[in-house]
Amino acid sequence: MFLRSLLQHNPRFVEAAVGLHQAGRVPANSCVLDLDTIEANTALLCGRAHDLGLTVYAMTKQIGRAPGALGAMARGGADGFVAVDMACARPIARNGHRLGHLGHLVQVPRAEAAEAAGLEPDYWTVFSANKAAEAAAAARACGRSQRLLVRVFDPGDEFYSGHEGGVVLDDLPAMIDRIASLQGVEFAGLTTFPALLFSSETGAARLTRNVDTLARAAEIAGRHPASPERLELNLPGTTSTEVLGLLADSGGTQVEPGHGLTGTTPLHAVGDLPEQPAVLYLSEVAHVHQGVPFCFGGGLYIDPVFADYEVRAVVAHDPSEVSTDPVRADMPDPAAIDYYAKLHPEGRRTVAEGATVVFGFRVQAFVTRAFVVGIEGVSRGEPRVAGVWNCFGDGVVLGGGQR
Repeated sequence: MFLRSLLQHNPRFVEAAVGLHQAGRVPANSCVLDLDTIEANTALLCGRAHDLGLTVYAMTKQIGRAPGALGAMARGGADGFVAVDMACARPIARNGHRLGHLGHLVQVPRAEAAEAAGLEPDYWTVFSANKAAEAAAAARACGRSQRLLVRVFDPGDEFYSGHEGGVVLDDLPAMIDRIASLQGVEFAGLTTFPALLFSSETGAARLTRNVDTLARAAEIAGRHPASPERLELNLPGTTSTEVLGLLADSGGTQVEPGHGLTGTTPLHAVGDLPEQPAVLYLSEVAHVHQGVPFCFGGGLYIDPVFADYEVRAVVAHDPSEVSTDPVRADMPDPAAIDYYAKLHPEGRRTVAEGATVVFGFRVQAFVTRAFVVGIEGVSRGEPRVAGVWNCFGDGVVLGGGQR
């Protein structure tokens, strides 16, 4: 989906990835990150967001919580990080970064509440009075007061299937009462997800009806005596510089870009936005069976946010071949394990075992078996591998062992 954008806007990154793979520095089955471009994208988005009075919490699950990317985003001006779950929260804290928001999509499990409180998130989202009580007990045990956001919904709001949850709008006053009665927590604001969705009909992002629900919730909360002077409104989903004004005009105070920082939101797939592409998926030709090249899988993930499309990949034996025509690739069936993909060079073109294969996926490294590799120096023409990590943000030493 994003291969064209990569080749058009960041060909030196693709060439660097091929060269480092051929040199044995980047393993097959890797989500490769251009750390220079991630930092530049973050600086661009944060500059615009801060001008609008928005706090920026960066999302990192899609790039495997890689410490190198965390550092690039922090240097670019991110105010902190959002953790989609506790597996995100740990590397954020371990690497010395600010945990801005926890629980916004995946609630904190009961047995991990004490650990979560110890990580001292700026904000902790709860979907129910029971979860608020768990957060309160954990924060109280740590001797601190935790600011809570409440996710709200109204019948007819829009959710991805399996992402539903929150407090129904009519029950919000009682929920705020409950939080106000608990020691260790305070009501700080409201959130929803998703606030924005991409429309394939218009090729643009649109506000969901959830945002209208959030506006009504803000009116209700504003009349409550336990409401803070500044009510936080967290509006995540499909965030890029293109939509920041829309979110600010909707009353948002917090945004949470993820794919926007790697130039891979749906908007980036259909138009040229300020953020440049900064991630690719790299494999290599494993073997050729009856004339059909197979490349290694493990991270062959097609994000279901897109309709079906023809997958193509660059196949290169060295960086000079990056400009050759991409070849068609057959992805494994979603019901199968993605051990391999099949490649189909056209005409008399042949490829050898060990050739580099580059895809332009909208990566979600945390749900795959892929490595995450950070490359720095591409912008200076001096690319080098800054680190290799697994999808939990742990360092990996090629050739065996952990670091």
